[in-house]
Amino acid sequence: MYRYLLHPAVMAAMAIMILSLLLAVFPASALHAAVRGISIWWDVLFPALFPFFVISELLLGFGIVHFFGRLLDPIMRPLFRVPGIGGFVMAMGFASGYPVGARLTSQLWQQKLINRSEGERLVAFTTSSDPIFLIGAVSVGFFHNVKLAPLLALAHFASALLVGFMMRFHDRHAPVTAAQSAERLPRRGGRLASAFHAMHEARLLDGRELGTLLSDAIRSALRLMIVVGGLVVFFSVFMEMLTSTGFISIVTGIIALFFMVAGLPDSLAPAIVNGLFEVTLGAKAAGAGSGGLVHQAAAAAWILSWGGLSVHAQVMSLLSGTGMRYRPFLIARLTHAFLAAIGVYFLWNWLGTAG
Repeated sequence: MYRYLLHPAVMAAMAIMILSLLLAVFPASALHAAVRGISIWWDVLFPALFPFFVISELLLGFGIVHFFGRLLDPIMRPLFRVPGIGGFVMAMGFASGYPVGARLTSQLWQQKLINRSEGERLVAFTTSSDPIFLIGAVSVGFFHNVKLAPLLALAHFASALLVGFMMRFHDRHAPVTAAQSAERLPRRGGRLASAFHAMHEARLLDGRELGTLLSDAIRSALRLMIVVGGLVVFFSVFMEMLTSTGFISIVTGIIALFFMVAGLPDSLAPAIVNGLFEVTLGAKAAGAGSGGLVHQAAAAAWILSWGGLSVHAQVMSLLSGTGMRYRPFLIARLTHAFLAAIGVYFLWNWLGTAG
């Protein structure tokens, strides 16, 4: 009997039943949390992510992704064991933030440009915060300290690259795609000419007119934004229910005790707990916390790199149907979070932030 109770499907069903009961017990809190989630989606996420989703569809349709894939193949394969096309995903993921990297990775898998193992490696280190949020919202808005921007950015993105290098050993015996292999390169014109040739071939293979391509891109982006919005609202309500029942306070107390044993300020425990579920709430709590600026910055770096369960759910929804597994992504997020926090301590005096 206990074996059946511990089955993931049974545990998920029980959690949904409990959540349904909590919605009936705390209807007002659930409504306010849902409205707050919709506000975050409409005011922040929709204008930030929708253009990138549309542009990514257009770039795939025009073959520009294939251009960068052929051009960057000699760099991406040795370092990260992904095709050169992953360099484009990395640039877009770092520039636009989560979950754009997962979106592009799933698209590449659907077009058979990467296999499952390469997709798992790619999404593991291209899921990151965007510079605008890291600098504008966190450093300036939450911490009111622009000097933290280079520290957090370097710790966050450098540790992401380190995670990418570490992930090259993931599933090391899996086959590699040959889409960018040397034997397919034209003999004349060099790699740049080969990249333009790959872009031209991809555009001909797609075959859609500009109007059709644009309308398809908008429809696809809107469907994805609705999924993202639904997940944001769900986790906003879910976290509010946990707060109303006192569960968040219990978890906060446990983490605070662990921090005390580790010699860290227990006042940052609420930030970590909030960050476990949602990035914005966690980073805001880290900025408003106490215990020393270096510890607050390390907590913020941990939260930004972990991404929050809301982002994890978005990535899982994007990867569903691709065969890519969640476990490598989870391990990579935890590794990225701890590396980024350690990086803050390591870089603190070197960047002169303490002064």
